[in-house]
Amino acid sequence: MSDQEALTPSSPIHLDGTTLEGGGQLLRLALSVSSLTHIPIHVTNIRGKRGPKSAPGKGGGLKPAHLAGVQWLAGATQAETQGMEVKSKELVFRPRSTAIRAAREERQGEDPDRRTNNEAFCVWKEIKLHGVLIRREARVSMASPGAITLILQAILPYLLFSSSVSVNDPRTGVPLRVTIEGGTNVSNSPSIEYVDQVLLPLLTSKLGTPPIFMTLHQRGWSTGRIEIGSATFDISPMKPRFTIPAFKFQERGQLVKVHVSIIAPGAVARSSIREQVTVQLLAYDPEIEIVFPLDEESGGDKRMYLLLVAETSNGYRLGRDWSQFSGSTVRAKGEKLVSKVVEDLKRELEKGGCVDEYMQDQLVVFQALAAGVAEVDSGEGSEATLHTQTARWVAEKVLGVKFDGEGRCKGVGFVAGEDFLGRNRTKEDAEKAMAGLQM
Repeated sequence: MSDQEALTPSSPIHLDGTTLEGGGQLLRLALSVSSLTHIPIHVTNIRGKRGPKSAPGKGGGLKPAHLAGVQWLAGATQAETQGMEVKSKELVFRPRSTAIRAAREERQGEDPDRRTNNEAFCVWKEIKLHGVLIRREARVSMASPGAITLILQAILPYLLFSSSVSVNDPRTGVPLRVTIEGGTNVSNSPSIEYVDQVLLPLLTSKLGTPPIFMTLHQRGWSTGRIEIGSATFDISPMKPRFTIPAFKFQERGQLVKVHVSIIAPGAVARSSIREQVTVQLLAYDPEIEIVFPLDEESGGDKRMYLLLVAETSNGYRLGRDWSQFSGSTVRAKGEKLVSKVVEDLKRELEKGGCVDEYMQDQLVVFQALAAGVAEVDSGEGSEATLHTQTARWVAEKVLGVKFDGEGRCKGVGFVAGEDFLGRNRTKEDAEKAMAGLQM
C-alpha cells in the first residue's frame, strides 16, 4: 500500500472540464481546493470549451500558463500526477496529506533543519539570518505573458491556509514571498491593479486575512511588443487553527471615493483620459472624491488600460476596468475606453451590491471554506455570472457544500494547517492508515 492510498480517498473526484464556463477557471479552483484538502481530483476535457470561434472546443488542454500553476502546487504538496504536460486534456492530481508528510519524515528520521532538498519543500528557498529562518521564497515562471493574477488565483488559498503545515512545526508562521513572472495586463483576466486595489484589500478588511503586499517589478504585455513582467506577493500565512468566520456582505454604504488608474501612451493621452474621467464621474456624483493612484506610460500605442475603483463608506470596493487595443487613433481609443469603463462602473453602483461582477467568482472558494453561512450581496437583479456558477459547481463537487439561489453557502470551516481528510477518521482508521505506511 502506498502512502497516498493510505490516507486519501482511493478514487479521485471526477470533474468534466466542459461544464458551464468550460475554461481554465474550473481547473484552477479544483487544484486550489484539492491542494488544501488533499482530496484527489481527475479533470477531463480540460478547457473543453476553448478554441477559435470557427472551431470551439478545438483549442483546449493545458497551456504553459496553466501548467505553471499545476507544477507549483504539485511540488508544494508532493502530489502524484498524471497528464501534467502542455496540451494535456486530462489531469489526475493526488496531493499528499499533512499526515503523510509528517509520517514519512519521522519514518526516515529526517532532521527538519536538513529538509532543503526534500521534495516537500522543493518549491521553496529558505532565507535565514544568523541561522534563523526568516522567510520562504518561491518563484513561478512563465515563458509567455500568461496572466500573473490567474496563477495567484490558483495558489493563494494554499499559501494562506496550508503553509502552516503542522501546528507543531517550528516553521509555522514564517512569512512567504512569491514572485510570479508573466503578464500583468492581459485581456479577459484580472489585471495586477485590480487584484492589488480590489481583491487583496477586500480579503483583509472583510475576511480577516493577514495583509498581502504586492510589488510590481516590471509590467508584462501580450499586445504590441511582447514583454514578460513580474510581481512579488508578500504573504503572512494564517495562524494555526484560524478559520474564516461566517460572513455576510451587505449594506454597501454610500459612494465616497473613486480611485482612477491610467496606463496609456504619452502624457497628452493620459491627461485627456484623466480629464474625461473627472468630468463624467462628477456629472454622476458631484460630491465624490477622485484620486489618481496610477498614471503611467504604457510604452506603445496598442496598450491602453483604465481601472476605476469605487470605495464606499462601509469599506467595500467595486472595480471596473478595460484594456483598449483597437481604434483608429490614440484619442479615439481613449474616448471609447473612458466611456465604457465609466458606464460599467455606474451600472455596478446602481445595482446596490457590495461586490462587482468580477469579484463574485473569486469569493466562492472563501465562502466554501468559511466556518458557517457566507453570503455575498451582488446587487438587485444581479445573477451569478457563468464564472461564478462554475466556481460554485466545483466547490460543491469537491467539498460537498451547497449554494442556494441567493448565493448563500454553509462552508466547511476549514482550519489553517489541518489534516482535512482526517476529520472523520476513527482511531481504528488512523491505525490502519499508519500501518499501511510501513508496508
